[in-house]
Amino acid sequence: MSTEPRIAHEAATSSERPSSPSLRLDTRRGRWIEHWDPEDAEQWEREGRAIARRNLRWSITAEFLGFVVWQLWSIVVVQLPSAGFAFSTPQLFWLLSMPSLVGATLRIPYTFMVPRFGGRNWTIVSALLLLLPTVGLAACVANPSTPFWLMLAVAGLAGFGGGNFASSMANITFFFPAREKGWALGLNAAGGNLGAAVAQLVVPIAVSVTALFASGASLAVAGLLWVPLILVAAVGAFRRMDNLAHARGDVAGSLAALKEPHLWVIALLYVGTFGSFIGFSGVFPKLIHDIFPAFSALPLPLGGATAALSLAFLGPLVGSLARPYGGRLADRFGGARITVASFAAMAVATLAVIATLPAKNFWLFLALFLALFTASGIGNGSTYRMIPAVFATASRAARAGAAPSSTSRLASAALGLVSAIGAYGGFAIPQVLGASASASGSYVPAFYGFVAAYVLMLAVAWACYLRRGSRTARVGA
Repeated sequence: MSTEPRIAHEAATSSERPSSPSLRLDTRRGRWIEHWDPEDAEQWEREGRAIARRNLRWSITAEFLGFVVWQLWSIVVVQLPSAGFAFSTPQLFWLLSMPSLVGATLRIPYTFMVPRFGGRNWTIVSALLLLLPTVGLAACVANPSTPFWLMLAVAGLAGFGGGNFASSMANITFFFPAREKGWALGLNAAGGNLGAAVAQLVVPIAVSVTALFASGASLAVAGLLWVPLILVAAVGAFRRMDNLAHARGDVAGSLAALKEPHLWVIALLYVGTFGSFIGFSGVFPKLIHDIFPAFSALPLPLGGATAALSLAFLGPLVGSLARPYGGRLADRFGGARITVASFAAMAVATLAVIATLPAKNFWLFLALFLALFTASGIGNGSTYRMIPAVFATASRAARAGAAPSSTSRLASAALGLVSAIGAYGGFAIPQVLGASASASGSYVPAFYGFVAAYVLMLAVAWACYLRRGSRTARVGA
């Protein structure tokens, strides 16, 4: 279960109300449902649960494909030189980082699309938008004379996949009662995160197998492979999902949360945790290719053919699986303590990478990076776990004596904002690595920069939330 859902559950629990008299659901044209009330136990058992679970299944499908598309360029960039593209190192890193830049930016408006257009309607639109980056990628990589500016624009379109997370989570939270939000949103988030790992596992294999039969167009399959699945997701959303008439966005709550200093502190920490996860997920295939080219594509026998397997998918895989454990550890020991420990582990793992690079041992390099991914995943969960406790005890509203429902509202609004800001780390990491490689011919200066950033964020987390005498330290934020 993702930590974001757990927070949503905690925030919603504080404002639960008595069940209202049970109402029959009324579905009008366009699959708009009236009188939806998941807190009405009778309505929920009678018809609500089945409808909510049906919508959840298709939401997971669409969000999974969103993360797949978001990570496609992390795999394609590595293979561009061999396909005849003569881009410079800075240009390649711009292609790696542009999807994260656009995806992070889109997360904020995407959050408000569900209340404006309806969850079903926006899932259809957002799924179909994924056709633009996939078909565009296939067209661009099929011609080595494609100009860089066009490649960069198409790479930016992959950010549509990153925005999907925000609208998908916003939609599903309306469908489930407070007691089941954590479970539902946990499945929804997990389905999305795993898309990054699946893309990095499947695409190299598909490209190498296609090259056996059509070498000139093999790289195009990286985009075309997902087109049928995107169409299935869009049709499934059209036929099986619903819009909820009562779903409303909280623009005022988001504006109020932006004025809270603690939002920016936690967002900084999330840049370090989630930003490291998504940033290194995007750049890990290129790091392996550049530092250990012999291990960039391992032979994988498939019947009578041999495909290429990249072990880069293990990074986002372990990071995704570690995230819920960060939430569990935070529940037991406090979010700030686990976040500080995560930054310490990330700094140590990065220093170990620097120290062992001269040994040229790929398996040691892989193990240390998997440790870095694991620590970032745990930090993702623990950082999000801090939000309700911080807003309930240390925010301006809490210090002014605001009711728990008000601080919960601010905490809920902060979830989407922190998620968007943190995703900008996925843009920063490839840019820093690219600048380091261009200036010095080595990634080591960038790694030292990351260590310094982790130490700084560790110090900020300790000073704000663990230092003796702070309000949050007293409650174990």
